[in-house]
Amino acid sequence: MADNITIKDIDSLTFEVALKSLEEIVSQLDAGSIDLDKAVEAYERGAKLKEHCEKKLKEAQLRIEKIEVDKNGEVTTKVMDTE
Repeated sequence: MADNITIKDIDSLTFEVALKSLEEIVSQLDAGSIDLDKAVEAYERGAKLKEHCEKKLKEAQLRIEKIEVDKNGEVTTKVMDTE
């Protein structure tokens, strides 16, 4: 699957598909099962997949809300501080 994904296609991937592709690339590189030129291409594609996954995670973190109850029993939500 990872071989079929070009760098231009990465932006349209879901987090799960991008992560699976990245895992496949890491496995191939760890196994040493591809020649040097293909390994360099796979590494470049993996770097882009990693960036994409990090971006998707950051977007998800920004959407997570923290539920708070004030002293009057009012329930409110606010964006959770992730740092």
